[in-house]
Amino acid sequence: MKTTLCLALVLISMAAPAQAQQRKDEHSGHHPAATATAATEMTDGEVRKVDAEAAKVTLKHAEIKNLDMPAMTMVFVVRDKVMLAKVKAGDKVKFRAVNEDGKLTVTELEVVR
Repeated sequence: MKTTLCLALVLISMAAPAQAQQRKDEHSGHHPAATATAATEMTDGEVRKVDAEAAKVTLKHAEIKNLDMPAMTMVFVVRDKVMLAKVKAGDKVKFRAVNEDGKLTVTELEVVR
């Protein structure tokens, strides 16, 4: 009896995350254009500090829609240090950022001329 009860509880606990993921996937299908637009949209910012050695940049930025983040100033990791050679403090920029394993990472960065 105890073995059956334990097995039932384990199966139920394993099924709940699968159902939640399915619901999330089903919902995202309702707004594919909005999701794609937010993911590809560039965000306006201003470079406050560049730390090329640590592959980090401090940006004062507008709302980052794909991260659901309000405007603020913060430090980002950059995916490729080469991007940092093109910018300096005070530059107006457009950038894309994503959450990669809990790190907010700039994937594209360009100076606005």
